[in-house]
Formats: sequence, C-alpha cells, structure tokens
Amino acid sequence: MNGQWRREISPGMTVDIVLKADQRSGKRTRGVVATILTRSAHHPHGIKVRLRDGRVGRVCAIIPSDEQDGDKGDRQGAEER
Repeated sequence: MNGQWRREISPGMTVDIVLKADQRSGKRTRGVVATILTRSAHHPHGIKVRLRDGRVGRVCAIIPSDEQDGDKGDRQGAEER
C-alpha cells in the first residue's frame, strides 16, 4: 500500500511519511498516525497525516503489523497508553 487512498489509513497505524522539509531528498520518517489531515479520498502524493509526536507529512508507505513490533516509535506509542 502506498498511502494514496484515505480508506487505507487509520489512526494508530505505523507509516512512513515524507516531511515537507524532506521532499527534495525523499527521506522517510516512521511514526504512528494520530490524525488524518487530508479530507479527500485520494491524493497522488500521499495522504497527509499528523503523527503522535506532532510531525506532519504525506504517507509514502504503510508498515505491515509484523514489521511494527521492532519499531522504536511503536514502543513509544504503547508506553503512552
């Protein structure tokens, strides 16, 4: 899944995003979705989300749940609950 469809993304999912400042380099940032900011059903550059840590960017990849277990960001999210 490439993050272009809103229906594929929900709060609590681990995703890779590209921050506005990193658009030229394409550097990815991994985090857990707090809120979905894009209102439309589809966006060609990725659905815009806010992560739990407050960073905002466009989803470029959705991380399958089996890869989330070792993710530092996911452990931080579990500690907050």
